[in-house]
Amino acid sequence: MLEDITLGNLYQKLPITIEKGLGSHVWDVDGNEFIDCMGAYGVAIVGHKNQRVNDAIKNQIEKIISVHSSFYNKTRENFLEALLRVSPKKLSNIYLGNSGTEAVEAAIKFSRKYSGKKGMIAMKGSYHGRTMGSLSLTFAPKYKKSFEPLVENTQFCEFGNIHELESKINSDTGFIIVEPIQGESGIHPAPDGFLQQIRKLCDEKNIILVFDEVQCGLGRTGKMWACEHWNTIPDILCTSKGLAGGIPMSATLTKPEILGSMKKGEQSSTFGGNPLACAASIATLTALTTDGLVDNSAKMGSLLLSGLEKLKNKHHIIREIRGKGLMIAIEFEVDVKNLLIDAIKHHVIFLFSLYSDKNIFRLLPPLVFTENDVFEVLRVLDEIISNEENK
Repeated sequence: MLEDITLGNLYQKLPITIEKGLGSHVWDVDGNEFIDCMGAYGVAIVGHKNQRVNDAIKNQIEKIISVHSSFYNKTRENFLEALLRVSPKKLSNIYLGNSGTEAVEAAIKFSRKYSGKKGMIAMKGSYHGRTMGSLSLTFAPKYKKSFEPLVENTQFCEFGNIHELESKINSDTGFIIVEPIQGESGIHPAPDGFLQQIRKLCDEKNIILVFDEVQCGLGRTGKMWACEHWNTIPDILCTSKGLAGGIPMSATLTKPEILGSMKKGEQSSTFGGNPLACAASIATLTALTTDGLVDNSAKMGSLLLSGLEKLKNKHHIIREIRGKGLMIAIEFEVDVKNLLIDAIKHHVIFLFSLYSDKNIFRLLPPLVFTENDVFEVLRVLDEIISNEENK
């Protein structure tokens, strides 16, 4: 394949050439249909070929695609209004970019400018991106070793250990960044009480609290924002992935005094906030709310988690089931490579990340997932796990 020759050895390729998609299903070039539990790494949050998103893109293309943020634009204004309607209270300023790592990089700069401090604390098991700033906040050494030195004054704390976190704070600590549910390391929800404890600590120490909801936000967990499960609001929230239904888009939400500390020219994006992405984002937010996809995520997630727990009781090679809504991990006692390929043969695509342990399936399906999808995924899992156990 030409992609193997020209794109380098950067991606773990699966043996499928995807041609089209609809809802929570995709088809390959030979017409084979698959249930998509990968969801383009969580990007296809409102489903493939979502009619609202497609119509919004078509309508915007007929007007204009690119308008730099040095000009005003009505589509951008409409998107900002739509996003503010669903944003956590007090996060009323927004910076627009194009990807999750850009949202995190912006959060780093905003935090440094506002606090005047350079110290950063992230969690062990964290993943925040692969550009130099966000990579500095990503825990796994194997992704960082070749690119050191990275951003200095970065520390890591055990996820869930408030006492260790407090011990790492010093006079130069500017911000603490947390994924309410860690994604790439294998779907690990924050322990109950942990986010509230961090919020209290940050308030006491005058430290900025950043939540990275690039993967766990936008209804993925059955609530619009994962932090709602713990009734905790950060000072900065990063979102991206499915924000524009598949078009590159990100937003860094902040309290007004934080973004207000930045001067003109200190941060900008050529493509950030372009009308095409904004139009798609309005449609995405409408689908999540008006079409009930956040509620569907909670309902289908509960059904799927219940079924997976039953499979765990049946199959000894399943170690643990974790997650909320339609953000789920299945941790096995064995390497999952054979299970992954076997699932594809049974027309189900699971997410296997090189970042996670080699014994974890992740499920980030579109939030249009149906009961039929759930039951078929459970049936296929039961069959392929039985095949693995009988080898």
